[in-house]
Amino acid sequence: MNGLLILCLIIFLTSNAKASVIDEEEWKTATATYTKQQDDSITIEGACGYEDVHNASFDKYGAGISRMLFNRGSSCGACFEVRCVDHILWCLQGSPSVVLTATDFCPPNYGLSADYGGWCNFPNQHFEMSEGAFAEIAHRKADIVPVQYRRVKCERKGGLRFTMSGNDHFYQVLISNVGGDGEVVGVKVKGSRTGWIPMARNWGQNWQSNVNLIGQPLSLEVTTSSGKTLTSYNVAPPNWKFRQTFEGKQF
Repeated sequence: MNGLLILCLIIFLTSNAKASVIDEEEWKTATATYTKQQDDSITIEGACGYEDVHNASFDKYGAGISRMLFNRGSSCGACFEVRCVDHILWCLQGSPSVVLTATDFCPPNYGLSADYGGWCNFPNQHFEMSEGAFAEIAHRKADIVPVQYRRVKCERKGGLRFTMSGNDHFYQVLISNVGGDGEVVGVKVKGSRTGWIPMARNWGQNWQSNVNLIGQPLSLEVTTSSGKTLTSYNVAPPNWKFRQTFEGKQF
């Protein structure tokens, strides 16, 4: 009987391991370039609203992504594993990969062809990386390289970060440092004198509600693209101020 139980356990674990591999997202093809910055970061105040990618914990691994990947801003915060492939001169040996976070939009340039300067023209799938991150997968002297990418889980230190902004009758919160899926698709806010109020995406990962929440402790509920929901109760105290950042729970 013990032998039968062990055999069943082995079969169960093996089947689960195979299912996990099957569930992994397959590699897809794209291209990548880099933008040279003194501090190796990709952008400050990009289209996702993170303002300073260093404070948002992305550092040099933030990236601008083309329209096909940007998805009108809902992909902001999502993580992509990227590796250089199929170019013996430009790709580093062994095709090492980096994990990038979508922090900006790479706009199209229809004055140039899609294969010469118009890298982010629709329907291209393209990553505009920092020079520091690009140098981890390809030689810096390359102008554009073929890559493969796939969505991966985001690993973050600390909890979700909520940065408050707005005025007496307009409340906005920037959500950053999101682990797991990284891609926020729904937000609700609750004051001590309100019920749960659904918020609308303003732009990037800035979420808004036309309500006066000043003087109330705030709780925030965040839902990611996989349907997981996390609630940070009383994450902001009653005396919170605009431009302050508070840390909540983590996925």
